[in-house]
Amino acid sequence: MSSNTVAVTITVNGKAYRRDIPDDLTLLDFLHEELDLTGTKLCCGIGMCRACTVAVQKSRDSPLTPVLACSMPASLLDGQAITTVEGLGDPGRLSALQKAFLDDFAFQCGYCAPGFLMAAHMLLDELRRAPIPRAHLDAAIAEACGEHICRCTGYRRYYQAIQRVVLEEPGLVQ
Repeated sequence: MSSNTVAVTITVNGKAYRRDIPDDLTLLDFLHEELDLTGTKLCCGIGMCRACTVAVQKSRDSPLTPVLACSMPASLLDGQAITTVEGLGDPGRLSALQKAFLDDFAFQCGYCAPGFLMAAHMLLDELRRAPIPRAHLDAAIAEACGEHICRCTGYRRYYQAIQRVVLEEPGLVQ
C-alpha cells in the first residue's frame, strides 16, 4: 500500500462518507474494510469476472455506469455516488430484481449474483431513461450482462429473471 493518503467524500447507497484513505486503496477494500459492506465480491481480482461490479453516478442526473471495484482506486471516486448490491432493496424488502433472482432460482452458489444484479440494475436505469423496442430486449440484456462470468449455473435463468422484471415495469419497452 502507498503511504500517501487522500481525503475523499463518497456517497454509498445514499449515505455520505468522508475518510482519509491510502490513495491506492481499491473501492472493494474501501467498501469491505471502511464501510463493512461485503456484498460486492472479489473473485478474479483483475476485473474479468465482474463479480465486483458496482454502479457509479458522477452527478445527480447522470446515468449509472459500471465500475469494477476490485481494480478502481476509491480515491478516484471522490464526490461521486456509488450503489452496491446492499443498496438495491430496502431493509426487510428485496428489490424487484433481487426477488426475481430468488423466485427464478437464477443462481446456484450466488458468488456472481451481486455483479449480475448490479448489471441488471444499471440496465433498468438505462431503460427508464430511454425505452427500447421489445424486440431489442434480449440483445440489451446480453449487452448489459454479457461480460459477467457465472461459473456454475449458466446464464439462462439470470436473463429470464431480468427480462421478467423489465417487462413487468411499465414504460421500459415499447
